[in-house]
Amino acid sequence: LLSAVLLVSMLACGASAKTNTKVRIAGLKGPTTMGLVNLLSMEKEGTASLDYDLQLYGAADEIVPKLIKGDLDMAAIPANLAATLYQKTNGGIQVMAVNTLGVLYVVEKGDTVHSFADLKGRTILSTGKGTTPEYVLRYLLRKNGLDPDRDVKIEYYSEASEVTAQMAAAKKDAIAVLPQPYVTAAQMKDSSLRVVLDLTREWNKVCDTQLITGVTVVRTEYAKKNPDVIAAFLTDYQKSVKAANEDIDGTAALCEQVGVVAKAAIAKKALPKCNIVYRNGEEMKKDISAYLQVLYDADPAAVGGTLPGEDFYWTAQ
Repeated sequence: LLSAVLLVSMLACGASAKTNTKVRIAGLKGPTTMGLVNLLSMEKEGTASLDYDLQLYGAADEIVPKLIKGDLDMAAIPANLAATLYQKTNGGIQVMAVNTLGVLYVVEKGDTVHSFADLKGRTILSTGKGTTPEYVLRYLLRKNGLDPDRDVKIEYYSEASEVTAQMAAAKKDAIAVLPQPYVTAAQMKDSSLRVVLDLTREWNKVCDTQLITGVTVVRTEYAKKNPDVIAAFLTDYQKSVKAANEDIDGTAALCEQVGVVAKAAIAKKALPKCNIVYRNGEEMKKDISAYLQVLYDADPAAVGGTLPGEDFYWTAQ
């Protein structure tokens, strides 16, 4: 009886269009997941090619063990973490798309920082130890003549929300590195918070490669077994990203509903500043490999010790 029900279900949905099991995909509370949320509205409307189990986490290290154990099929994670996982799993992770470009900013409660030079001797609050925020900040400090281990003190927190809470509690002159949409959320709570440095702009001053925050990865074993699912997912995902950039109100509402941000109003204001993209194929490979090369040259540990091989990049067969 069960097989008959499944057969009827497949015929009703189109056997090649729908899978019997959900695609388990994880994202972080932040810009990388803002490009994914419209998969849920597409599924609700019946326009998605697949069923999605979108799981949200506060920190990347919550996603890693689930991905390695096979409890997740795909994930939106920091670009350098994808390279590190590729090394740790002996090629068990492949990157399918770039999902977010630069979203990091230095913010201050006060009016003492106007350039990188002003950061000398200061304490900087940050999230993302071992991922994009740490390595981008350290790279840019060095490029601006500062030693990240001696000239500044960087205090790391596991989630961006913890950093915003620390900034809110500070009386004055507190400095933090925050991604969107947390910058917008913090400024909406405290109008005295200033954006003092756009790290994408600062990156572009000293580097001719694209700054990449997030990528979407898949377990290599899953991709090999389910090439049709990957192709269908990427088609859906491209539509979801397009909606995130064009249907700001709808995406903002979904971001609140899913828990990416506390309020839709924050997402609505932040979305145009989140640099959400969909890049795959050769463009993806070119951008990621150039970015990882910059990180590797600065600190090989940033990408897991060595640069990933050609099989790191998933391409349609």
